Amino acid sequence: MTKTAIIIPARYGSSRLEGKPLIKVEGKPIIQWVYEKAQLAKLADMIIVATDDERIFKAVESFGGNVEMTSTEHKCGSDRIKEVVIRHPEIAYIVNLQGDEPLIKPSAIDEVIKNVKEDENADISTLLRLIKDEKELNNPNLVKCVRDKKGFALYFSRSKIPYERNPITGNFYGHLGIYGYKREALIKMTSLEQTPLEKTESLEQLRALECGMKIKTSIVDFIPVGIDTPEDLEHFRNLVSKTV
Repeated sequence: MTKTAIIIPARYGSSRLEGKPLIKVEGKPIIQWVYEKAQLAKLADMIIVATDDERIFKAVESFGGNVEMTSTEHKCGSDRIKEVVIRHPEIAYIVNLQGDEPLIKPSAIDEVIKNVKEDENADISTLLRLIKDEKELNNPNLVKCVRDKKGFALYFSRSKIPYERNPITGNFYGHLGIYGYKREALIKMTSLEQTPLEKTESLEQLRALECGMKIKTSIVDFIPVGIDTPEDLEHFRNLVSKTV
């Protein structure tokens, strides 16, 4: 078990943007944009798209990507990733890279890998960014995080944290939805029952914290372009059109 794998969970169904991974922008499906960013990461040994849809499977094959079929019964991307990891005993470290962030920075992927590989106390790693906009602080769709002095997450919330009883002397941080895992940590977390805080906030990472797992964080200086809605898609198209 020495390999580091970037695994990209991808499903066809989406309540707000059906068939999202296969929507083409500048002639390439979104899943290909994400895959090509992953290929630029320096610390990964392999990339695998994990899907339960034959259309996505064929699309990834068509551009030469590595893809595996998974069960249709999975409730979340982490479970889908676990199925792939179990098949590959050589995989020691895993990056869960969302299939709807086509402008993720390869250096950010490497940062996630570095933290989970080099810190023996880290079960999981993830990324944060500085929040500068007051509207974002009160937006429940942007998850906030507070961390300790060594960079480990203390809590994640859809609410504004910390509460400002007194003027804040630090910064507010937003969470980016990319995770690195040690193999045993991924298998453990996906085997645990949902926890009360996880259910309350609808945040899977709280299961790990409630069960005593350690999540190492790093601060990065970019705002990811996630594609969840037709408006997000149009924003991505506009960004790409300015660079090609």
